[in-house]
Amino acid sequence: MRKPEGVIEFFLQPGEFYFGDRYTRMRTVLGSCVSLVFWHPDQLLGGMCHYLLPSRGDRRGDAPLDGRYGDEAIALMLGEIRRAGSRPEDFRVRIYGGGNMFPTIKSTRARSVGEQNVQAAHQLVAAHRLNCVSSHVEGVGHRHLVFDVWSGYVLMKRPVQNAAATTTMEK
Repeated sequence: MRKPEGVIEFFLQPGEFYFGDRYTRMRTVLGSCVSLVFWHPDQLLGGMCHYLLPSRGDRRGDAPLDGRYGDEAIALMLGEIRRAGSRPEDFRVRIYGGGNMFPTIKSTRARSVGEQNVQAAHQLVAAHRLNCVSSHVEGVGHRHLVFDVWSGYVLMKRPVQNAAATTTMEK
């Protein structure tokens, strides 16, 4: 599908999310962070969040939701979906990220931050009964994502140390 006229592009920093229509392209770069990408194939609506940690843990009831945390980022995204008059379960969801950015450093933790983020993503998707159609998670290094809402395509580039770069495109 060709890029429509008047497309707006957004680059998501860690802790940000965006929800838009068919005139939207979203980009981000992930290390140990995770992005959930939402796409509605009939309504041509979509969104992306980029979170750093699974949960804040001690959020007070009056504190605003914060996209830096997986559980709060998904709550923000589900709110946007509902405000658009859509149902979250009608969206196709993809999970990206959770890479190990420091593989040569020994850790005392059983799981890396990236692994914890990926586990949280899978748990959140299941808890909200969302339709996860694919994931590209964990491993070593970072990923570049480009998501075109008009087509549903996600271009992922993953430079791999001492090897050829990996590029995938999926709808």
